[in-house]
Amino acid sequence: MADNANVADAVAVTVIEENKPKQAQDVKKHIIPEKFFQMEQVSGMLSVVSFVLSLPILASVTWLLYMKSYDCEWLFKLPSLQIGISIGLIFVFLICNAALFLRTRLSPMVGILVVMVPLLVMLIVGIALLGANNMEGRRIPATPSWFQMKIRDNSLWSNIKQCIYDTGVCEDLATTSVDLKSYDFSMKKLSSIESGCCKPPTVCQMQYVNATFWKKDDRLVTQSFSYNNEDCDSWRNDSDILCYDCKSCREGYISTLKSKWLKLGEFLVCMAVLLSTSHLLLFLVTMWELYVS
Repeated sequence: MADNANVADAVAVTVIEENKPKQAQDVKKHIIPEKFFQMEQVSGMLSVVSFVLSLPILASVTWLLYMKSYDCEWLFKLPSLQIGISIGLIFVFLICNAALFLRTRLSPMVGILVVMVPLLVMLIVGIALLGANNMEGRRIPATPSWFQMKIRDNSLWSNIKQCIYDTGVCEDLATTSVDLKSYDFSMKKLSSIESGCCKPPTVCQMQYVNATFWKKDDRLVTQSFSYNNEDCDSWRNDSDILCYDCKSCREGYISTLKSKWLKLGEFLVCMAVLLSTSHLLLFLVTMWELYVS
């Protein structure tokens, strides 16, 4: 009887031991699909985020090509630089989104390398534009010194100021400020071109009539040295002249272009960092999916 009991216990232990691996496999089968499903959701969200982040790149191409004519930059050699950057941004947009749609067909390592190379180039170009904004080299396009050198050419500036006039900047300012009083106009935020080309410099202390019509105060002419300023003599209440011949107009124009290229550099750096981060996270999630499966 004792032997039979021992044999029964041994058989029971053997059956339990055999059932343990099966139970562990059943638990694993339930856990792994659940984790895999969650990771698929994460990868899907990251894919959507990466696509949404790429849309501003396409919008920036439109902005670059539009501003090329609006800021009269076609008179410089900058359009070729703008077109080159625009083509590069379109290429980055297509590569990033092609990698998203072909993610399951491509090797994750190949996909991340294909995406990171153009993003790295975009980051370098953005940093170069930010650095160029502070450089004093006259031979480097789109730097403040390069713009200063260009607009010293009176024949070129004659074309630029005609282009600024044709854009109707000062006419628009006069239209939007027609009901403003002197104090209200002084509080109005003006662009660099509006402040430099459409109104006399503040140092001239002229009396405000409207946005593009100002009167000299004869009492201040003899009391103030400000009228020795060349810009004060250059100002005319003629809509075709205004302060287009003023130094302040040239400086305002340069300031506008400088701000534009600075913003472009900041945009490229920010977008390169954001897209690189999203694609790296997507790469890690994809690798985890392959490991789990």
